[in-house]
Amino acid sequence: MSSQFPEARPRRLRRTPQLRSLFQETEFTLNDLVLPIFVEEEIDDFVPITSMPGVRRIPESKLAGEIERYARAGIKSVMTFGVSHHLDGNGSDTWHENGLVSRMARICKDAVPEMIVMSDTCFCEYTDHGHCGVMHGAEVDNDNTLINLGKQAVAAARAGADVIAPSAAMDGQVQAIRRALDAAGFSQTSIMAYSTKFASALYGPFREAGGSALKGDRKSYQMNPMNRREAVRESLLDEQEGADALMVKPAGAYLDIIRDIREASRLPLAAYQVSGEYAMIKFGAAAGAIDEERVVRESLGAIKRAGADLIFTYFAMDLALSGI
Repeated sequence: MSSQFPEARPRRLRRTPQLRSLFQETEFTLNDLVLPIFVEEEIDDFVPITSMPGVRRIPESKLAGEIERYARAGIKSVMTFGVSHHLDGNGSDTWHENGLVSRMARICKDAVPEMIVMSDTCFCEYTDHGHCGVMHGAEVDNDNTLINLGKQAVAAARAGADVIAPSAAMDGQVQAIRRALDAAGFSQTSIMAYSTKFASALYGPFREAGGSALKGDRKSYQMNPMNRREAVRESLLDEQEGADALMVKPAGAYLDIIRDIREASRLPLAAYQVSGEYAMIKFGAAAGAIDEERVVRESLGAIKRAGADLIFTYFAMDLALSGI
């Protein structure tokens, strides 16, 4: 054969579906996925979230049945977000024994004890101003918010939450929560740190989902999307403070950050495919521009390929029902 033809032919391993499957480098399963859910108190029926087609607020009264349905489909873990009707300046409902945060954890664990329940630990859905902590004038008071985050974390752990997931983006929040949990006798409760959380425009639909009262933005405490070195620093700080796992949020536009942190840390690493990422795929598919199932699998595969061990995605139940 003439030397003009290649001897190395990567196409040999792509020739059939069986060969492509055998040599596939990256895979994800339901074990890798966490389903975020929105639970609203004092309502009787599901509330569709128009900016997130297919996602609904769950009435608290129907939460147990939904958790059982997820478990039957093969979902192993959920992240709980509450939509509260009891707002104040501090989000104090979050640390009450019978507040919504505690009730969600208790209902989930009572319904399916083996379900891993991650409790989003923040105040934005429980404050009348929509910010993630205590306000001091026009600014969020970092250190007073730390005290309240510790109280919320202890309440969630006492109610049965397996994992505390602080998303408030306060400096020192992991250390404060770890100390509060340990002092209350919950040294075995894990912390999934939202360790690198960007002030992203991709959170837009979440405001409808969570009923946020926010006016303005969170740029003074969430990360600048253009900062790569700082992103790694944020996650390494949370590791030093005692985080059991790290997270990058959003995911799809930040694959470089996922890879950077994967190379810098040996902790488990999660990535959150956020509401805007979900909505773009859903609306793109509805317009006939893309194949939804293929794009979902490709986008999640890319997040896993970049280095994430876990993926938070609103597509988790769709994939479970499709027999991932």
